[in-house]
Amino acid sequence: MIKLFNKKSAISWPNYFSKALEQASDDRLIRFYQQGVISPETPLSEVEFVALDFETTGLDPQKEDIVSIGLVPFTLSRIFLRQKKHWIVNPNRPLEENSVVIHGITHSDIVDAPDLTRVLEEVLEALAGKIVVVHYKKIERYFLDKALKDRIGEGILFPLVDTLEIETAIQHKQVKGIINQLKGKKPESVRLGSSRKRYGLPAYPPHHALTDAIATAELLQAQVAHHYSPDIPIKELWG
Repeated sequence: MIKLFNKKSAISWPNYFSKALEQASDDRLIRFYQQGVISPETPLSEVEFVALDFETTGLDPQKEDIVSIGLVPFTLSRIFLRQKKHWIVNPNRPLEENSVVIHGITHSDIVDAPDLTRVLEEVLEALAGKIVVVHYKKIERYFLDKALKDRIGEGILFPLVDTLEIETAIQHKQVKGIINQLKGKKPESVRLGSSRKRYGLPAYPPHHALTDAIATAELLQAQVAHHYSPDIPIKELWG
């Protein structure tokens, strides 16, 4: 089994959710934390996941904001496409040309788009009680936390499974050893598309929040099928 670099998580998520529920003031956050979090010992085969992806106006959550959200619930055996959701939200700041080129969302797309607060209840309902899966957790974790602090004065934190982190560990393991060093073998790219290609998954157009969420769900399914047992506990992957 591939071991991740920083596992196990330093946070006891069930305890964290209990304390966060006591401290939360916003009704939407209260309902989110009331759903709790599954036991760390729950095997992957029994986990209800939800893949989440953001497109943003930039990479710095202190200066930039979320412009679109995509999510889809899934398990190791099935992706529930009928329950997928996608929102374009108004970041309340001008869009930089560089970000428009990447995600294709323009000023005309956001002019009548709702603020994040108007869709927050629906977003949190879709995430509540599930384990969120992302590709590069620093985007989804820090952007959502900062966006909520700016809007409602309270942040948010919950466990994440990061497919980029998993793939990084896999790549580093595969280049270990003297023979690989002598051959000059180096870790391959862990970008979402490159990672999917190694598992024979189809190429999807990048930088659309919903498409990337679906791609991330498929990637985790493939990673577990190739490198993990479905019987291992979720605590081995979340952080």
